[in-house]
Parts: sequence; structure tokens; C-alpha cells
Amino acid sequence: MNLQQILDSFTPCDDGHIVAIPPTWMQGRTAFGGLSSAIGLHGAMLAEDGLPPLRSAQIAFIGPLAGEVSVTTKLLRRGRTAAFIQSDITGEKGLGLRAIYVFMQALDSEVDYAHHDAPDIGPPPADDALHSGPPEFFTHNFEYAEKRTSDEEGVPRFTRWMRLKERDGLDPMVELIAMGDSLPPAAVALQSRGAPVSSINWFVNVLEPEPKTENGWWIVQTDSDMARHGNSSQANGLWASDGTPAAAGMQSVALFS
Repeated sequence: MNLQQILDSFTPCDDGHIVAIPPTWMQGRTAFGGLSSAIGLHGAMLAEDGLPPLRSAQIAFIGPLAGEVSVTTKLLRRGRTAAFIQSDITGEKGLGLRAIYVFMQALDSEVDYAHHDAPDIGPPPADDALHSGPPEFFTHNFEYAEKRTSDEEGVPRFTRWMRLKERDGLDPMVELIAMGDSLPPAAVALQSRGAPVSSINWFVNVLEPEPKTENGWWIVQTDSDMARHGNSSQANGLWASDGTPAAAGMQSVALFS
């Protein structure tokens, strides 16, 4: 199932919706974080009519999510310009994700400033150079350049052109959230051997009220500015194909090694 088919399968229940996470969207024992975040966002968007664009999300990855899960929402506040909606996703092992999504209309302002330039990694890959992950892993749902571009100075940073294989019908904000968490934590570049890693939380700001890109391609980047005591602080960025900044965020990642 592609992402839109998963969202279309939302089934109403007494206190929210039920949806099944396919095994092809897993990363180890839990669902891909971008999928869980997108499911939570979709639930929030179903809960309220006439929402303005998504502008921010605070997401806590609390526990593993797999198979059938329930999505419940709570309107925390809705004012003249902004709405705050909490989404909880619960699975067999209890609460797996809690997120607060902030929707806010664009405001007139004298301020227009940007200092979030896109990395220079050349054009998107040609069709004959596309790669995907194995069917049992969430990366099977993406297309990307074979290698993650690493920083020349040895900084733990990954940069890559990526897109969803199937994206027809997706809400642009749902696509953005799914893409924003599509790279592995950059701190894995510091590990001497393969060892488990797990995102703890993710804070993301949406920089464009109507994000658009060409042929589904996004530049995705993640870098670690501190990794110590089994925890990494990571910065994330997402840019459209023309270099327009689309999202910026920060993650906390547990390193089990």
C-alpha cells in the first residue's frame, strides 16, 4: 500500500479512527517515523474543518507502532489565526506517538528574511540511476540517489535527493512530513559498527504555506551537532527542487551502541 492508500483506509471508531500499518512501511520493530507522523497529521486534519496550512509540529516517538493502530485527536485551542491539535497513535503495546500540530494562516508582515540555503548536490538523479530499499523496509516506498552525500570535512551529515514512488492525491503537507524524516540519523556515520538507533522526538517548522516541488523531488539533509552519552542532537532540512526552503527541524536520537 502506498501512503495515500493507507490514509484512505482510515476507519471511524468511537473515539477516532483505526488504520493498519503495512509491514512494507516498517523500520525494525516500529513504523517509519515519517509515516507515523503523517498518520497523526491526517487524523488532525480530519478532526477540524477549514484548517489553515500546517506551520509546525512537535512529535514524540514514545513506543513501537505496528499492525492495527488507533488515532485519536484533541483540539487544544483554535483562535482567529491558529489551531493546535493533539494526535495520539496507540498500538498493541500502548501509546506510540503523541504530536501537536499547529495550523496557522499566513499573516501580513514587513519581515521577509531567509538564511536556510539549499545544499549544492547537483541535479536530481536520472531515471536509470534510481534506487529503492528492500520490500520489507520502508525505503522501498522511496526513490533516491544510490549514495547519501557525506560532508567533505567529516561532519556527520547526510544529504540526498529523495521522493516518494507514489504520491498522487497526497496532501502537500502530508507529503512534506513523510519526506522530512526520510533519512537515517546522521550520527550513524560515527558508529564503528551497525547498531540500533531510535528517534525520540522531532520538532519541525514548515517554511512554506503551499510547498511545491518538481517531479516529487526534495533535497533532504540531516546532521548531528552533538552525539554523546548515547544521544544525538540532529538538525533536519528539506528543500524543493528549485532550492526553496520547505521545512527545518531538530531531532533527538538514541544511539544504542
